[in-house]
Amino acid sequence: MISKLLIANRGEIACRIIRTAREMGVATVAVYSDADAKALHVRSADEAVHIGPSPAAESYLVGEKIIAAAKQTGAEAIHPGYGFLSENADFAQSVIDAGLIWVGPKPESIRAMGLKDAAKERMIAAGVPVTPGYLGADQSVDRLKKEADAIGYPVLIKAVAGGGGKGMRKVDAAENFEADLESCKREAKASFSNDEVLLEKWITSPRHIEVQVFGDSHGNVVHLFERDCSLQRRHQKVIEEAPAPGMDEATREEICAAAVRAAKAVDYEGAGTIEFIADASEGLRADRIFFMEMNTRLQVEHPVTEEITGVDLVEWQLRVASGEPIPLKQEELSIDGWAIEARLYAEDVAAGFLPSTGTLEQCHLPDGAEGIRVETGIERGSAVSPFYDPMIAKVVAHGSTRNEAIYRLGTALEGVAVWPVKSNAGFLFDLVTHEAFASAELTTAFIADHENDLKPMTQPKAEMLNRAASELLDQYEDGDRQALSGFRLNAPANRTVRLRSGKETYAVEPDDHRSDHTFSSLAAPDIALVSYRADTFAVSLDHERGTGHASAADGAILAPMPGKVIAVDVAEGDTVSAGQRLMVLEAMKMEHALTAPFDGTVTELSASEGGQVQVEAVLCVVEPTE
Repeated sequence: MISKLLIANRGEIACRIIRTAREMGVATVAVYSDADAKALHVRSADEAVHIGPSPAAESYLVGEKIIAAAKQTGAEAIHPGYGFLSENADFAQSVIDAGLIWVGPKPESIRAMGLKDAAKERMIAAGVPVTPGYLGADQSVDRLKKEADAIGYPVLIKAVAGGGGKGMRKVDAAENFEADLESCKREAKASFSNDEVLLEKWITSPRHIEVQVFGDSHGNVVHLFERDCSLQRRHQKVIEEAPAPGMDEATREEICAAAVRAAKAVDYEGAGTIEFIADASEGLRADRIFFMEMNTRLQVEHPVTEEITGVDLVEWQLRVASGEPIPLKQEELSIDGWAIEARLYAEDVAAGFLPSTGTLEQCHLPDGAEGIRVETGIERGSAVSPFYDPMIAKVVAHGSTRNEAIYRLGTALEGVAVWPVKSNAGFLFDLVTHEAFASAELTTAFIADHENDLKPMTQPKAEMLNRAASELLDQYEDGDRQALSGFRLNAPANRTVRLRSGKETYAVEPDDHRSDHTFSSLAAPDIALVSYRADTFAVSLDHERGTGHASAADGAILAPMPGKVIAVDVAEGDTVSAGQRLMVLEAMKMEHALTAPFDGTVTELSASEGGQVQVEAVLCVVEPTE
């Protein structure tokens, strides 16, 4: 067995691997960039090695630095996690050439599945069903157009080296084909340095079904059943579950057997996933489920498979990489209950899912609840960096039935509260509690089809403000409350208190009403975090404008996200016109100009050039011209 393991990754997957390694008595080495110097995975490992600047291209993607770190610390093996170098066959070979153990498939297996056209040809030879299409070497526009016409529209153009939705176009009609082909090839060239494409028949009611496979160096390959990953946004998975709803035993047996044949066709070792696209227009049927691609690594969504099988896939990876056979035979594996995973991201849903960065001054995750598992590399005080994927956590629910798993996941998501970084918790809650999701009416277009039902709250509800007012005022003695608002809370009338959330102020009369779906906590002495159905708002007492204008009129200019002030164009006392630039904020490698909402005077200015600001910080105030 491996005695010391280097994890060539970061965040939640690094923490996940460290946990299993520790349980197995395997020492661990973390690697980290400048941005991750204080990260949880660095502090969790037995040792840690700095490998470079914050950009991944200068740290986590530099194989030479990672191999040097392994040799420096005496690590015997390297686990790549997922992403970064996990499916880089050249890096895998370099690890092996350096005399180290690669915790993953053989480099030739990675290469065999790396190009979609070659992989499909191999699958056809292995008897694995593939989507009708064109895989030919002739890439001329005329030939591709002819093949598309023969397949029938709509047709899908896909980059042979693609992934993550890049280099992919749906073509609805023949007259659009050439323009869409040109666009697809241009994107593929820029993203993958390879503009070759393949064509596939567009599936009208698609579901994304994938099968977890596992092989060892003794010629054994097993499957650990299927997952449904149909809930996606822009080709990125959002919710995953196992098993797949509506999968009967006969269909499961056929598709899982096909996945095992696919793995054997490339002499596969370690954890891998065979991804299929299903035409679910008449339910899940084996003759309408087609091979899409193979992921030659551990998947983000592997916890749902672990929850229904009781298997620790990372433990299996380490044992198989050490030369041991797979711990269980196929007949010893079975499905127990249901598991659903939600990917919790630091992103502003209301702003079009723009990534949200900054320090998590508050971070409450629902770990420890019955049937709930949380995988994270973040804690209170952690920074969500603009350099990497903005995942906060994976929240996984397990239950004896799908309905129980849904209920547990929804309840867990309601308990999420992070601040000042924004999250998609409310969006996830709306997804898993949607009646169409409960009815398993799943396709990859689910989110787009139900877009109107999944819009985030833009302002806190009355019960949220009521809860926030009580939370905030409970800090004060009765006399202090009177000073804050000019009244006594237990007086029979005129009990109004003014609160601020974002750019808005609200007049609230606190009472003892409590909503079962409303939760609150203090983020700071004068700031309450209040959540309703997983949507969270920061609410404060409006000290300075408790009896003033509503904030839509008082001109408070707030930071839309954490960032750096790179220019200030005004000073206190300046007269400004509606639309005039007041300052520029740099965030997420973009510049955001903040402008005057109306004609007026700058009465307050708290921002200075070069200063770092948090989301919703008041940067300046413009009073309107009378």
